[in-house]
Amino acid sequence: MDSQIYGALGIFLFIFYLIPPAAINATQLPTKSSSAQINSNSVLVALLDSHYTELSELVEKALLLQTLEEAVSHHNITIFAPSNEALERHLDPEFKRFLLQPGNLKSLQNLLLFHIIPSRVGSKEWPGEDLESVAYYETLCIEEVGNHLPLTRESSGDKVVGGLARVTRPDDVIREDGLIHGIERLLVPRLVQEDFNRRRSLSSISAVLPEGAPVVDPRTNRLKKPATPVPAGAPPALPVYDAMAPGPSLAPAPAPGPGGPRHHFDGESQVKDFIQTLLHYGGYNELADILVNLTSLATEMGKLVSEGYVLTVLAPNDEAMAKLTTDQLSDPGAPEQIIYYHLIPEYQTEESMYNSVRRFGKVQYDTLRLPHKVVAEEADGSVKFGQGEEPAYLFDPDIYTDGRISVQGIDGVLFPPEQTVEKPAGKVGPPSPAKVVAEPKRGKLLEVACSIVGAFGQDSQFTSCY
Repeated sequence: MDSQIYGALGIFLFIFYLIPPAAINATQLPTKSSSAQINSNSVLVALLDSHYTELSELVEKALLLQTLEEAVSHHNITIFAPSNEALERHLDPEFKRFLLQPGNLKSLQNLLLFHIIPSRVGSKEWPGEDLESVAYYETLCIEEVGNHLPLTRESSGDKVVGGLARVTRPDDVIREDGLIHGIERLLVPRLVQEDFNRRRSLSSISAVLPEGAPVVDPRTNRLKKPATPVPAGAPPALPVYDAMAPGPSLAPAPAPGPGGPRHHFDGESQVKDFIQTLLHYGGYNELADILVNLTSLATEMGKLVSEGYVLTVLAPNDEAMAKLTTDQLSDPGAPEQIIYYHLIPEYQTEESMYNSVRRFGKVQYDTLRLPHKVVAEEADGSVKFGQGEEPAYLFDPDIYTDGRISVQGIDGVLFPPEQTVEKPAGKVGPPSPAKVVAEPKRGKLLEVACSIVGAFGQDSQFTSCY
């Protein structure tokens, strides 16, 4: 009997020796697969169905659902959710507009990931009230340099996130794979704030007008002077015809013209600024690629601005540039000719062009593709360029305006109309049909006279006999 017990014990020890402990643990402990499906009890589903609707919409617009699903499949997460009032009323409208622009998708993603910690931090794990007990947690915003979110507690007992946002709803939503805390304001990482400041600094100089030489007023043929205050009820200083605004051919913001010392301005830097603004704005990468890589137009534009010229760029967006065929770009110099037709040697803003077309109906602007001109007219409260079956509309107004270079986004590529035979001056209307000249008919008496003369053998003096 004892031998049987010892024999069974030996067999068990032998099997235990052959099978490693890691294999036993692997069979006993279930692992969490990275491709695990998110169930209906997940914290992400609870976030989308919670009363944090503004944050849920931002998460969907930022295309972060798949990223958060992968994070939840690996570990628990903690979400600090700003209230709807903080995102709708207390958020700077300019900053919110910056976040929702298509070209700033990365900034929106970094902002939202800065509110998520890849670990479970409930109210019980919060640090105490003493000043030294500060807990730092890394967020999912890996691009942030100081990617540590401090959690503290005030003397009043309120929990604080990031040193600014007070937790108003601790442990508001609790699930197996994470939880949600409601906070009173939005947390902005430093890289998003710097990106916003950089974009705002570019827009802050958009209204700066150049300071040039004194300008002659075309209405009075005198130098422009600051307007003097006019008392109420006083008669106008100029007659109504002299006080009418000049035509659209005059630039609203004239710069010093060429002819003086070279390099009035640093045109190359200004061209670089507007191309960088196109890239930041988003949707105009094809045009920027043509200006910089495919052609040398960026350098030529920089030289023009350095000489004192002003330019208005009608910039087709990427969707319009994608419609160009290979035949339209295959000819030598075709990209340059296409872009030249979109460069107007005037400084025009969206407001000045719209006022011109409203007042004059159709307006023709000179282009750098001589002698072709681009036609503009008012259409549905906007400006329509070109004529024919494929016009282009002013789609993104005032993308870049610094007083010398103005960039206006349009939704189509413009082509000059086909050349036609010019009509003689003074003739207007449809061409008249060609006149058919009938031969003169000889009368009976003339035929008899010709026959008599021929009978006598004399030469006839009548031209009609031949």
